[in-house]
Amino acid sequence: QVQLVESGGGLVQAGDSLRLSCVASRRNIHGYGMGWFRQAPGKGREFVAVISESGGRAHYADSLQGRFTISRDNNKNTLYLQIDNLQSEDTAVYYCAADIVDAGPPPRFASWGQGTQVTVSS
Repeated sequence: QVQLVESGGGLVQAGDSLRLSCVASRRNIHGYGMGWFRQAPGKGREFVAVISESGGRAHYADSLQGRFTISRDNNKNTLYLQIDNLQSEDTAVYYCAADIVDAGPPPRFASWGQGTQVTVSS
């Protein structure tokens, strides 16, 4: 099973941008669809975006279109999530996931990272 470690979270101001990274180990990610989810305080886990194995196709949650960009670098075994114009409602723990086991929607994944905290101060 692929092992995932997220980074790049932190405390930011509203309007800032942030790029989260997710580095995979144990397996090469080129054969896996991958995605990002988030969980805000007191809420359930929410789908953010999914990207195909090659990175050629991406799909976002309808409510999050426009400010989020998912990308990947298979040579670096790394998944990214760019978040622009951060808002207070983006405060959450962000999780990356790999290996789609059910297309959904939303997709379900076999492997998960431990998450990285993003806190947006208004």
